[in-house]
Amino acid sequence: MKKKQWQGWGPGEQAEQHYLVQPRALAGGGDVRHVSEFLRASGWRNTSKTGGPLLMESPDLAIRVAYDPYILPGGWTIHGRAGGATGEWSAHLGRQTPVEIVAGLTDALTRPRSAHAPSVWAPLQEQNWHTRFESQDYTATSPDGTAWMQYRQGADGSALWWTGAQDKQGNGWTAHFTPSTPMHLVQAFSAELASPAPVMRPRGRVPHSVQIRTWSVSVKPSQLSAWQQARITAARAATWARNSARSTRPRTTARPCTPTGGARTRR
Repeated sequence: MKKKQWQGWGPGEQAEQHYLVQPRALAGGGDVRHVSEFLRASGWRNTSKTGGPLLMESPDLAIRVAYDPYILPGGWTIHGRAGGATGEWSAHLGRQTPVEIVAGLTDALTRPRSAHAPSVWAPLQEQNWHTRFESQDYTATSPDGTAWMQYRQGADGSALWWTGAQDKQGNGWTAHFTPSTPMHLVQAFSAELASPAPVMRPRGRVPHSVQIRTWSVSVKPSQLSAWQQARITAARAATWARNSARSTRPRTTARPCTPTGGARTRR
């Protein structure tokens, strides 16, 4: 059966007012479908109950992504199992964490891990974040002082990645990752956190903060749908390519060998 193309979530064709928001870390949560539709297009299962929180599961059932706005403080929980010494890991992100930054981590869950050693700090340093040591903690702060990324280590040896953003009025979010969280995922998150690119929010969904800058733009629903569809199409194409490569991979199982002289028969 042919799959129906996702049509986006904006009815009509009249242009609607949106805003580009910068810095992105203070743009508010956004539409969770930015995360969930990409995962669905990558082969993940939506196991959410009607009227309940969002719950997505990876094809191998090793990772779960949940978003629950119905509890306090609410937000995102990503839980994974890994082999070897890494074991289980989890990440907890506040409800107002922008979906574009959340997607930095969740999109990376659908891609093969790079052969290069990950560096959480590299994306931050590239955007001129300020770094400093404080006792056992290592902290990077955005140039405007609204966002941070910190590696915290307690006296008992326990460690934690802690990050977030906050304006002068106290509005914002925090997130933390357990020490066993794969570093390439934390790096993918930090890259989106540090990105200077603005994010788009519809009218009425822009936080009231003196520390954000906005630009008004008129956008047609068909344009939004096209942008959203392009992201989903890219996820489907990448998934198809991975599955195709896996199915055409040569087998490594040794074939049974017959002796050159043929089988001997015992008299």
